[in-house]
Amino acid sequence: MVKLIGPFTQILPLSGLPFKGPIPDAQLQVITDGGILVENGLIKAVGAFEELRPHAKSIEEVGAKQVLIPGFVDCHTHLCFAGNRARDYALRIAGKSYLEIAKSGGGIWDTVSQTRAADEASLLEGVLERADRHLAEGVTTIEIKSGYGLSVAQELKQLRVILAAKAFTKANLVPTCLAAHLLPKDFSGNAPAYLEYLLKDLLPMIQHEKLAGRIDIFVEEGAFNVANALYYLTESRRLDFDVTVHADQFSTGGSEAAVKVGALSADHLEASTEKEIKLLANSNTVAVVLPGASLGLGMRYAPARKLLDAGACLAIASDWNPGSAPMGDLLLQAAVMGAAEKLSTAETLAGLTFRAAKALNLTDRGILQTGMLADMQAYLCNDYREILYYQGQMKPHLVWKNGESI
Repeated sequence: MVKLIGPFTQILPLSGLPFKGPIPDAQLQVITDGGILVENGLIKAVGAFEELRPHAKSIEEVGAKQVLIPGFVDCHTHLCFAGNRARDYALRIAGKSYLEIAKSGGGIWDTVSQTRAADEASLLEGVLERADRHLAEGVTTIEIKSGYGLSVAQELKQLRVILAAKAFTKANLVPTCLAAHLLPKDFSGNAPAYLEYLLKDLLPMIQHEKLAGRIDIFVEEGAFNVANALYYLTESRRLDFDVTVHADQFSTGGSEAAVKVGALSADHLEASTEKEIKLLANSNTVAVVLPGASLGLGMRYAPARKLLDAGACLAIASDWNPGSAPMGDLLLQAAVMGAAEKLSTAETLAGLTFRAAKALNLTDRGILQTGMLADMQAYLCNDYREILYYQGQMKPHLVWKNGESI
């Protein structure tokens, strides 16, 4: 049945915008007194509400004045974990560095220990709580990484939990295997041996159970070097996995590896220099910036403005995790970073929607136009510029997934 949703004071379809480079706000199309025709979860038409009315079998009236935009796509999260790292945070704000805390027993390994000890039921409860909060805040597609198991059995446990969660939330969940998060302390071999173990023992199991189609690796001191990453990513691609990279968070090298292997995205980029910016801009690899990690670690933002001006495809994600980015509020993070990096409203919204979808190799969302998923969110305001103006304090009044209000 064809349903008409509206009328909306403004609709920002975000259609016709470039996937790479800067976007001035003058390029934004704004439809006033608009509506959306939806059929079988897909957008059938976008336009003036009264012009669409004769084509509808039913009407879902939204009532108050509202602004409609596409649902957000969070293309980098770590929502499957147990416990927290409040101790790490207290040490960090007292002056200890991320690497110092990791070397003293905190950091990622602390979460690995807590996640290994948790059963699947408690992990599932945590994933659903976080995913549903994200959905209520307008995030309709959520990437979720493993990476707190760091053994075949424990990584499979995490990925099975993410798969199970799909049945209990209306958000789309996109699983990624991050077993190459760091070399586990209880593994007897070196980094190349561990990656070989993952390639031979874990990845075939993931394919057999259809748990994930994406692989990630953390390229950094204390994790894996560029040579390790190039081998692992190349072999993963030969197994038909999409690949992405935790790159340039504290030191460079990761983004260059990502570009060399044709990764979908290079994520973090706080340490990227002019060299890395140029490499990314001249590639098809999406530059994913993670302002939540910058806020959580008290470090500089990734050079989002320079990346855009150089011609890169820039996406913005939350990095929601228990260590460096525990906040999880995607809109707040994007609004604050946008003010610091001088991103236009169009650039910020593009980075949260269709450009973020590109980082997940998804072409059916992030834009409100015919044939796309009817993943949408509406804000109680008269002007789309108010959404970022309130820096995340204005939350969506209504959210639709596949055309159904949640």
